Amino acid sequence: MKSLIINDNSGKKYEVKDIKRFYKHLVNYHTFNNQADNSVHEENGYYFTVSQELFDKVKIFIEK
Repeated sequence: MKSLIINDNSGKKYEVKDIKRFYKHLVNYHTFNNQADNSVHEENGYYFTVSQELFDKVKIFIEK
C-alpha cells in the first residue's frame, strides 16, 4: 500500500506510512459516530486538526 501525504496545521507535508494504524487511531480518539470532532492529533512533531475533510481523505485512501 502506498503512503499518504497530508499537510499539518502549519502547512508542512507529512507522510503517513502506516495508514491503517493512523486511520484506526482517528476512529478511536478523534471521531464520534463516524464524524470528525475537530480535535488535534499529534504525530512525530506534526499537529493535525482532525476535520471531516481530513478524516474523509484518510478513509477514502484506506478504502482504495
